[in-house]
Amino acid sequence: MGKFITIIQGHPDAQARHFCHALADEYAKGCEDGGHEVRRIEVAQLDFPWLRTKEEFEKGVPSDSIKQAQDTIRWADHLVIIYPLWLGSMPALLKAFFEQVFRPGVASEYPAHGTMAKKLFTGKSARIVVTMGMPALVYRWFFLAHSLKSLERNILAFCGIRPTRATLIGQVEGMNEHQRAGWLDEMRGLGDRGT
Repeated sequence: MGKFITIIQGHPDAQARHFCHALADEYAKGCEDGGHEVRRIEVAQLDFPWLRTKEEFEKGVPSDSIKQAQDTIRWADHLVIIYPLWLGSMPALLKAFFEQVFRPGVASEYPAHGTMAKKLFTGKSARIVVTMGMPALVYRWFFLAHSLKSLERNILAFCGIRPTRATLIGQVEGMNEHQRAGWLDEMRGLGDRGT
């Protein structure tokens, strides 16, 4: 039986296609090959305000595009989050998206003041795909993949999403066509397996 998979395309440029878009396309094709149902969220195409206060985060009314994204995430068994590394972390637009989507009552809830949060996305898994200019080994071992670990622990695991797996793709600007094709094949295989 196939999985329900949501691909969150986190590249903030809505005007051009980038390698992140090609990776998402191949993963989606793999999902179809493997008999999985797939839906996509293109963060750069959504219209939503940035949260600026705790009150907005806790009690504000999300925009329609955020409500639809929340429903698409709730529907999924498995999330695939794809983004480029910018200034050592995810692009600000993607972080703003997560702040909007993972609100109290959606991703977690606090039964009483001072108690541990209830994780509302328990049972979901995720794959995080990060492209970068530096070699992936440098990011993982010298910089200790700090922003990736923050996403895994502070956002996804906090809401119950685990296990998470990561695919780090380094030196994107210097890749030749053969190398790019290899990564696209890798994404299609991951989509076929639903991992």
